[in-house]
Amino acid sequence: MINKRSLWFLTLFSLILVLSVYYITMPSELLMATSGDDEQTKTVSASTENEESAELVALRVESEEKMLDEITELKKVLTDSNSTTEEKNAAFEKMQTLNKNRGTEESIENKIQNEFNLKSFVSIDETSVSVVVDSTKHDKELANKIMRSVQEEFETSMSISVKFQK
Repeated sequence: MINKRSLWFLTLFSLILVLSVYYITMPSELLMATSGDDEQTKTVSASTENEESAELVALRVESEEKMLDEITELKKVLTDSNSTTEEKNAAFEKMQTLNKNRGTEESIENKIQNEFNLKSFVSIDETSVSVVVDSTKHDKELANKIMRSVQEEFETSMSISVKFQK
């Protein structure tokens, strides 16, 4: 027969178990939801301070949402107990590539801002780089200089496109 002490122990143990499972599963969802909101808020606030055009802001927000969606999917693969080691390794490498590309995009945007005094948006795919420049002046020489400046950031030859937009 179960005495009072055993009953209390089982009740408290089950309560602790339920709470620990809750806290283990919930933070990843909450962190992803709050970090996405913070990054989008930072992007919007930074863009309003720099007086970027609405097109560049829209491109940035779209890019951030796409990147957050990809990272969310990759994190699901990493945390899934049914995923194989190869799948987890591929997901981790993809996350590293996404983070590296995002850092490179930001450095190229800063480089264009410093060298040419132009606001820009940079998007990097596997072998291509797309640059959208906020300028009313559509100059081939300027586009060529931007393309050469961007190519300096990469060891391999990249397909670079420059689009002027105002």
